[in-house]
Amino acid sequence: MKKNIFISLGPGLLFAGAAIGVSHLVQSTRAGAEYGLGLVWALILVHFFKYPFFKFGPKYASVTGETLLDGYKKLGKGYLALYFIVNLATMFTIQAAVTIVTASLAAQLFGITNDLVYWSTIILFISFMILSLGKYQFLDKLMKYIILFLTISTILAVSIAIGKNEMTLPFEQILPKNAVGISFLIAFLGWMPAPLDISIWHSLWSIEKQKNTAEKVSVKKSIFDFNIGYFGTMFLGLCFIILGATVMFSTNEKFATNGGQFAIQLINLYTENLGNFAKPLIAVAAFTTMFSTTITTLDASPRAMEKAYQLLFETKKLNYWFWSIILISGTLTILILLLNSMLMLVKVATIFSFLTAPIYAILNYKLITSKFTPKEHHPKPIIKYLSFAGILFLIGFSIWYLTI
Repeated sequence: MKKNIFISLGPGLLFAGAAIGVSHLVQSTRAGAEYGLGLVWALILVHFFKYPFFKFGPKYASVTGETLLDGYKKLGKGYLALYFIVNLATMFTIQAAVTIVTASLAAQLFGITNDLVYWSTIILFISFMILSLGKYQFLDKLMKYIILFLTISTILAVSIAIGKNEMTLPFEQILPKNAVGISFLIAFLGWMPAPLDISIWHSLWSIEKQKNTAEKVSVKKSIFDFNIGYFGTMFLGLCFIILGATVMFSTNEKFATNGGQFAIQLINLYTENLGNFAKPLIAVAAFTTMFSTTITTLDASPRAMEKAYQLLFETKKLNYWFWSIILISGTLTILILLLNSMLMLVKVATIFSFLTAPIYAILNYKLITSKFTPKEHHPKPIIKYLSFAGILFLIGFSIWYLTI
């Protein structure tokens, strides 16, 4: 039984690998640095309200043997076309945002050169080779070790930070009221724990897992796998807020917009407060965090575009590798043009993700409660109520942001 559960783990950890990145290393650390523990409420609330919509992805896949994109097409081809257009418009910015942070950390960790376009090219090439040689099976196995290492190193860093911190941090919760603060809050919520379109990626990974597993993964095992990944991201998000709060809160340090400078600041601030011995730990943990995000997004976006294109146009001409090359080319183009605006790039990507979240929330709820999902697998009343509240939460915050 334990062996079967371990085998079923995979898509949930890929979800964690995609989620634990910019939202944690950049946004959660900044939340702790600028607000102390004052935005813990936002971390918990956004996980609570987004939970059902992420859960519907692997659940629909395990129940029907189809991806969410198949379901969108059944709801109406217009829904699928909407996803295709939105994903095409956002995937380059998302990949660029995660890659530039990874490149910045690689430059600090490995040295050699501070040219971030060079490092971005190397990282994307290595990721592409891993995916082309090992495909899903290798990514599935690799992510188990990456997430385990990331969790251990982050817990160690937090423990050291708490042990060395002599200042008592207030737990008073804060609601930002000025335009800058509200803008940051929306960006924080946008990718925490991840953009809602990752629910589509999760359903794609779940179907791929089924293809590579001799025994069918049950709905119960699929949800267990999802819960491990989902609540793991929430725990690590809290860890990064605590790190930012214990190490950076009440300092006069401001984050740079340049990727290389940001990475230096991040690692040096931890080192100054925790000691030089912690520098390798922080650098490796940070790089591991971002590399896991880079490789999973590089796999997921082309996988999603291939599937959506095939369903829309009923042809297999533009396959996974075509979209992979297009994504890498577009990402490098953006990085060359916007190299010195890393935080702005991250901000644009995260805010746009939050503003499109209500669309995915409504689509996922509409599909899981439709005739295309067996009635016995429709959400229970408590999940339905939570879904309604989540949709109102996402729409309400989007309207609030657009009207400030």
